[in-house]
Amino acid sequence: MRVRPARPGDAEALRAAVSRAREATVFDDIGAPLLDVSAAGVREAASAADCCYLVEADGKPVGLAIAHPDADGAEAELLALWVHPAYTGDGIENRLLSRVAASLADRGVKQLRASVEHDLPSAREFYRAHGFSHRGTREGPDGTEVVVVAAVESLR
Repeated sequence: MRVRPARPGDAEALRAAVSRAREATVFDDIGAPLLDVSAAGVREAASAADCCYLVEADGKPVGLAIAHPDADGAEAELLALWVHPAYTGDGIENRLLSRVAASLADRGVKQLRASVEHDLPSAREFYRAHGFSHRGTREGPDGTEVVVVAAVESLR
């Protein structure tokens, strides 16, 4: 498997992979899609993000991470972290987080922030296990979200 920067041209293959996986994510119990899975939505996400990486297996996308630095450049938000369910537990999410962190560190970003629905303990545990700590809560489109942060250097 290889990790590489995602390109707008990957949109259709990624859309098809996410659609076939029924928008499953790294966490079995997340019900909401992390990104618009239309080809246009994926193309827009890949072209708008400063940090977008794809993992391929046998030439097909099996994982994606998208992050975008805040305006001041000190912190970035992890907008999406998706792994095809057939590949969960293979370390793909670790490789994606590491690649995103390395890219962000090269740009001087110090912290990576993620939001998790408050009633998804497995998602919160995933981030805790990767060194993220609780920052607070906020209201998101689907209810209360827990905001977690980690030092970018600790994720490399």
